[in-house]
Amino acid sequence: MLELYQKIEEMDQDSLNIILTVIEGSSIGEKALLCDCKLVYESVSGGFFTVYKDEIEKIDTAGIFAAGGQRVFAEFLCREKRMVICGGGHVSIPIIKMGLMTGFHVTVLEDRPMFADNARRAGASEVFCEPFEDGLEKIEGDEDTYFVIVTRGHRYDQTCMERIVRKRHAYIGMIGSRKRSAMVKEMVIEGGADPEIVGSVYSPIGLHIGAETPEEIAVSIMAEIIQVKSQKRRSSGYSGELMDALLGRMAVAGKQTRNEKSDDRDIRNVQERRVLATIIARRGSAPREAGTKMLILPDGKCVGTIGGGCAEAEILRKALWMLRSDENSPRMCYVDMTGRDAEEEGMVCGGVIDVLLEVV
Repeated sequence: MLELYQKIEEMDQDSLNIILTVIEGSSIGEKALLCDCKLVYESVSGGFFTVYKDEIEKIDTAGIFAAGGQRVFAEFLCREKRMVICGGGHVSIPIIKMGLMTGFHVTVLEDRPMFADNARRAGASEVFCEPFEDGLEKIEGDEDTYFVIVTRGHRYDQTCMERIVRKRHAYIGMIGSRKRSAMVKEMVIEGGADPEIVGSVYSPIGLHIGAETPEEIAVSIMAEIIQVKSQKRRSSGYSGELMDALLGRMAVAGKQTRNEKSDDRDIRNVQERRVLATIIARRGSAPREAGTKMLILPDGKCVGTIGGGCAEAEILRKALWMLRSDENSPRMCYVDMTGRDAEEEGMVCGGVIDVLLEVV
């Protein structure tokens, strides 16, 4: 499996990359990678995906489909979700914290040293303390980058928007009243920006929930971003933390950056049998979407979550049984959070999830 995760990291992220997993039948657990609808890797050479290559290379959407009479799960391989916040004022601080809590890599641009330090103390992944135009030169942008413009004045908003609308993005939101927002948009269009892109900017930013305090405004902004992200359905579940763990860059004790060479302890950790749990499908109000992953280590510790609560505890129990019984074959597990047992356990979500457990 190590080769698969190395391949995932090497994929050209500007292409349409899809990970395929057979989830039933004699070939259960076989995996493949598609790049722009072309088969570029399979875990079993000459296996299922070679036999049904013509069928699987027609797939360009995520979800479950049938090939060769067996069900196959397809998920997009996308970049780590990134949030770029222009401005480090009072509203930015709770946005930074909530962005980190919801799995974003958070970059803050702020030209005032004191406010840049506040962003660092709030835990921002990286902070650029320089003029906004200079900081934005370092941000490439892509289909998984979410831009939040919350500067201290409309002239700074304009500076940021003029540059951001020319970058690839998943979302652009700008704080301010309707009048102020309309004025900034008009000036940006007059400067030569595409009117259609400028018109798609979410401004005033955030869902309309009557927010007043910085914390409430941050909640409205994050709610809008989550809403947009959910509509795009680009989540593959391979977070940076999960990839670090799968590839041995996360030591059992202490942390190691992705650019550092793995030591012997890390290599031994990779060779340990672990179980990767992936939500294949969900029905009803299950808390996490298909593609969400959790890695279960032999000591019961986990990287990631598939929703917590009793459902996750049940999956953890089955995964540990697989590790302790030397079970190597993938298993499909079904967790029903709608019945009497779920009510007695106090499960608040009433859905059903199908989870694939794989020893890695």
